[in-house]
Amino acid sequence: MALLLAGMLSIVFHTLKTGISPMPTSGKVRRQLLSLLPSEFEGTLLELGSGWGTLAFALADHCPRARIVAFELSPLPYAFSRLRQRIAPRPNLQFVREDFFRSSFAEASAVVCYLYPGAMSRLAPKLSQELAPGTRILSHTFALRGWKPLRTLVVDDLYRTPIYLYEVPAREG
Repeated sequence: MALLLAGMLSIVFHTLKTGISPMPTSGKVRRQLLSLLPSEFEGTLLELGSGWGTLAFALADHCPRARIVAFELSPLPYAFSRLRQRIAPRPNLQFVREDFFRSSFAEASAVVCYLYPGAMSRLAPKLSQELAPGTRILSHTFALRGWKPLRTLVVDDLYRTPIYLYEVPAREG
């Protein structure tokens, strides 16, 4: 019982710290999001805020030639994802318990995120500064303010969840 309470308190603490609770991506949203990524995708794909790992595993399966790096700060969802990776390993998937705002995105070939408006506002300048022009960014539910998506899909689910596909613009000057 104490372990369960500690786990719940850990989630609450990290929810308050990060501004969002670890929420799994629904199957319908996952399928639509994956339809925007070619299965032959290669390079490093960052998933920012991987939560319980549902999307990270789907990305690893969908893009077997890509290196998937999934960031999660909350210890319980991170531990769950690592345990799942031990039980059913994906050689191209790596979970990192680290604040992605403190990590370099320079090697990323694509970025996937399911965050919240405040984090998306903080993230926008980091994406434009650190990612190479032409790098693709997929975000579901929340848009990047000030960015124009290449494409927006609306999932046929209860929430009419939007999925935004962006590309880092060429740098001026």
